[in-house]
Amino acid sequence: METYNRIAPDVVLGKDVKLACFINAYGCVIGDNTKVGAFVEIQKGVHIGARCKISSHTFICEGVTIEDEVFIGHGVTFINDKFPRATNPDGALQTEADWAVVPVRVGRGASIGSGTTILCGVTIGERAMVGAGSVITRSIGPGQLWTGNPARFIRGCG
Repeated sequence: METYNRIAPDVVLGKDVKLACFINAYGCVIGDNTKVGAFVEIQKGVHIGARCKISSHTFICEGVTIEDEVFIGHGVTFINDKFPRATNPDGALQTEADWAVVPVRVGRGASIGSGTTILCGVTIGERAMVGAGSVITRSIGPGQLWTGNPARFIRGCG
């Protein structure tokens, strides 16, 4: 592990995990033989399966589950809050008690193209593919190809 990483003591790393420089990870699980690129943040409660590739500049927030053999392209952003606000109506800064994490699941063998944004509450099915630059606003079935903003079904790819 490089000295430029900030890997908290509560991170569970599987066997032969490969970490590039400048990774911030805490409270998460990263499975065997997974590779994580530079400038990636992985937050608490995230579970990443075995034999995944997480490319650089990706943000994986609390509530995300990534199953085995998933490819995540460069600069992918996951969202976990349907109604993000900095403050409550009284002007006080929000705390964790003021909102609920809305989960995201990425199925085994799925592939997420670079620059994609994945909104909360969706499932991306097994072996599905998401085109680069897409915005995922709803669930994607297994073996389907989706692309665009908002992403739409293109064809089976399975």
